Amino acid sequence: MHRTYEMTLGTSPFKVEVGRVAEQADGACVIHYGETVVLCTATMSEKPRAGIDFFPLSCDYEERLYAVGKIPGGFIKREGRPTEKAVLASRLIDRPIRPLFPDNMRNDVAVVATVWCCDQTHAPEVAAMIGANIALAISDIPFNGPVSSVNIGLVDGQLIVCPNEEQREASQLHLTVSSTKHKVMMIEAGANEVDEATMMKAIELAHDENVRIVEFIESIVAKEGKPKKSFESMEIPAEIYSAVTNFIGSQRMEEAVFFEIKQMRDEALSLIKEETKEALAPQFEDVSDIEGWIGQAIYKFEKETVRKMILVDGKRPDGRTANQLRNLHSSVDILPRTHGSAIFSRGQTQVMTVTTLSSMSDVQRLDGLDLGEEQKRYMHHYNFPSYSVGETRPNRGPGRREIGHGALAEKALLPVLPDVEDFPYAIRTVSEVVSSNGSTSQAAVCGSSLSLMAAGVPLKKPVAGISVGLVTGATDDEYILIDDIQGIEDFFGDMDFKVAGTDAGITAIQLDMKIEGLTHEIIKASLDHCRKTRLEILENSMNPAISTPRPQISKYAPKIVMIQIDPERMGEVIGPKGKVIHQIIDECGGSKRELGGISIDTMDDGKIYVVGTNMDNIQKAVAMINLILETPEVGAVFKGKVVRLMSFGAFVEIAPGKDGLCHISQLAVERVNAVEDVVKVGDELAVRLIEIDDTGRLNFSHKATIPGYEDSKPPAKKPSSGPPNRGGDRRPPRR
Repeated sequence: MHRTYEMTLGTSPFKVEVGRVAEQADGACVIHYGETVVLCTATMSEKPRAGIDFFPLSCDYEERLYAVGKIPGGFIKREGRPTEKAVLASRLIDRPIRPLFPDNMRNDVAVVATVWCCDQTHAPEVAAMIGANIALAISDIPFNGPVSSVNIGLVDGQLIVCPNEEQREASQLHLTVSSTKHKVMMIEAGANEVDEATMMKAIELAHDENVRIVEFIESIVAKEGKPKKSFESMEIPAEIYSAVTNFIGSQRMEEAVFFEIKQMRDEALSLIKEETKEALAPQFEDVSDIEGWIGQAIYKFEKETVRKMILVDGKRPDGRTANQLRNLHSSVDILPRTHGSAIFSRGQTQVMTVTTLSSMSDVQRLDGLDLGEEQKRYMHHYNFPSYSVGETRPNRGPGRREIGHGALAEKALLPVLPDVEDFPYAIRTVSEVVSSNGSTSQAAVCGSSLSLMAAGVPLKKPVAGISVGLVTGATDDEYILIDDIQGIEDFFGDMDFKVAGTDAGITAIQLDMKIEGLTHEIIKASLDHCRKTRLEILENSMNPAISTPRPQISKYAPKIVMIQIDPERMGEVIGPKGKVIHQIIDECGGSKRELGGISIDTMDDGKIYVVGTNMDNIQKAVAMINLILETPEVGAVFKGKVVRLMSFGAFVEIAPGKDGLCHISQLAVERVNAVEDVVKVGDELAVRLIEIDDTGRLNFSHKATIPGYEDSKPPAKKPSSGPPNRGGDRRPPRR
């Protein structure tokens, strides 16, 4: 027998069903949010996974296209690999709950959210995030939650909890906040240059709403919750940890981690590990996997040493002060033939970003649950090769981290991109991490901004990004914020708070936690830190390299001219089976753009994009399209092509699909006995439009274009004053 629990989320009913399906999962519930329905489950393995030193949590957000009444495209009619949006939703579920599991648990835990139905108004991601926490909270899996998550929008200056589809379209802010009853666990935001004060108000509003939802979840747990299972703790044995710390000593460990250059630090730590294992392993021969335990003990000792140095001694591993940035360097035009390129360096973190411009036919087509978003014009991709951290591992394609970092940089730059009407290009930036030592995602933001401006993309403003870290003590009041965290500070610190934006406001946020949440005081201070350092990066590094977009795009980039026409007349431009549009392309250099040809992209809304590298061919194609659509003026002269001969005249095409008759009497000043005596098919012929008849047919004259023709015409006869001549000399009309 299933039970139902209900509350209101935003302005809509939010219903939770427990006990109806998935009874063999450790925890399961079905969420009904409006007409959006999501199944959320949580399961845990009976035993810990052997030989690992991390918590094996997997979170999957699964889209089913039947949820929006669609059948998957392609040859195989079933869902394949997750979409980018599904990967990002999986990360949203994972990030706030991961810190809330016991530190020393190594049992596999799987959280799965499957979208069964989606109504486009009520976000399935929010339902999945809340539902995943309900499934965990009522299960017997050890978990220190629950966490709740809500979306916040900003429409006409008003903050809105869980905006609907129409409000999301108009919103200047797309904010997701996850929090426990007491602290904020995760922030994900895209914004249109929202100031820090407004962002803080939105985060506080989200937290207040989350507190209400957590109380609702707790009421469900009170009735449905199972006793939590015990688990085998993988805590490092005290005697091993004591032996390791005594052998190494605090001073040597501090000396080992205190290096500005990452490679030197790695070498010192590698030597410590070898000596420690060689010395201590024989003392613990009866302990299985003793080398693994020693390795974990060294890692723990290193972490405690770094945290103490920062929090107590005010000493960072590379010698910087808490608010000091590493050396900055920006440069553009790295690659000679790409449309735009730039390298941004911050210490040993170095990212090269390359911009490519193309026609709107190269926009990314999306096949997901969002029916209103079928294509993406701007694409940012982030690559993290193993050599960037001095490792050797095969390239298996982008993982969730790479997809997440690429999406973050994309989100940061979207608000400053020009509208498609002003810049009708599909835009792709690719960030190649060539060296990594902390916060490469924000270096990718900086590098992308530089690369886009170098390519001539008219950005409204340059965007910079930075990350601030945190080390906490025993209480909420004992903490230190550190700007521009490097790798070791990210590994051993308590948060990675990334903020990107312009000099006017925030465009993107991503907060990842390793502890059980942040107070509002720390969040506000972090936003202030990020604003200060963001402006420093813009002023001291990025602006000296390039401060405004180039006035012209690269000579290697395609040139695009957009024409807006009545959508109902698009058929005239395309022609039957594409005949007209193919003829235009053939007459304007062919279809190979690299050889000076053109391509023509037509859109359902009446936009036509003429694309090429040769501007003369582009303008020629535009003129041909305009001629097809315009009604020509009587008296206008055209250079046409003879396309068909008849006994009474020649048909002359002045634009693809648009022709008219040049009567035999109009082919020459002198009398013409046969049309073939004067012209043949394929000849170019100058003609003047002399008439548009009642049915819209065009009548041309070639002899009217001959110089002096008007002077050679015999004078017109004066009309007779007598009765009209009705004799047999009336000539029939020539046509």
